[in-house]
Amino acid sequence: MAKYRGETVKKEANGDGFLAQLGERVRVLRARRGMSRKVLAKQSKVSERYLAQLELGKGNCSIVLLRRIAKAMSVPVAELVDDRPEREVEHLLLEQFLDRLSPVERAEARDVLLSHFGGPSSEDRRGRIALVGLRGGGKSTLGKLLADTLEVPFIELDREIETRSGMELSELFEMFGQQTFRRFEREALEKALADHPRFVLATGGSLVTEPATYELLLTSCLTVWVRTGPDQHMNRVIEQGDFRPMAENAKAMDDLVSILKSREPLYAKADRVLDTEGKKPEQSLRDLVAMIDYPKPATERRIA
Repeated sequence: MAKYRGETVKKEANGDGFLAQLGERVRVLRARRGMSRKVLAKQSKVSERYLAQLELGKGNCSIVLLRRIAKAMSVPVAELVDDRPEREVEHLLLEQFLDRLSPVERAEARDVLLSHFGGPSSEDRRGRIALVGLRGGGKSTLGKLLADTLEVPFIELDREIETRSGMELSELFEMFGQQTFRRFEREALEKALADHPRFVLATGGSLVTEPATYELLLTSCLTVWVRTGPDQHMNRVIEQGDFRPMAENAKAMDDLVSILKSREPLYAKADRVLDTEGKKPEQSLRDLVAMIDYPKPATERRIA
């Protein structure tokens, strides 16, 4: 085990626990559908002996075989390989209900749930400004300027992660991988929300790819997608002297365009969109201030 800043980090398990969980899930779902192992073997064209091994947690099933087993039981493959604890019935029924709604209806349903079950008030959200977007868009520069203008703390989430972990991001990724980074990212966001009723926050470009963390950000802050064109993204990254995550890649621009395109639907969930292409920071700042509808100073609460 490796230790840093008083925290113990466990090495990846060898997979036995996951295989046991997979086998148990197959067994439970098979029983729930009233299927004998013999019937499942026949309908999935997977041997009964292999199914027995799988249910005992000793069968390392290929994705092709697993798909046949899932199809025979009429369940999504994802339900078999989901390594979270089995969800309660109400969760499953709610998921099915939401799946049959249109995208517009799902957005309305989410708003209703947030208002009914204690989501942050509109004023609380407006007091916490979170900037999202691909690196090179101007989040850090604009974030500092906006925080100075509003006289609130400026928080750069990546720097908070480095403080909490005691190492640079590149070292954190190399030593402990994506999962540990995402855990620190979530903890850093939760701490910022707990410590500051008002702030300006610059997030990492990939935060939006972590659904649970992004959902927390969207419901707790007024989010602004700071965007620009691919060329300007690349130029600004070069000016920063950092090519992450395009290091040593001859097709860096192609990668950047691909990353931006894949994340656009996620960034588009932000409350506001600020285009900084071809603009000086001062002009972008004026545009940003105009669009956030920040609560008036007279209503501000004291920051402890």
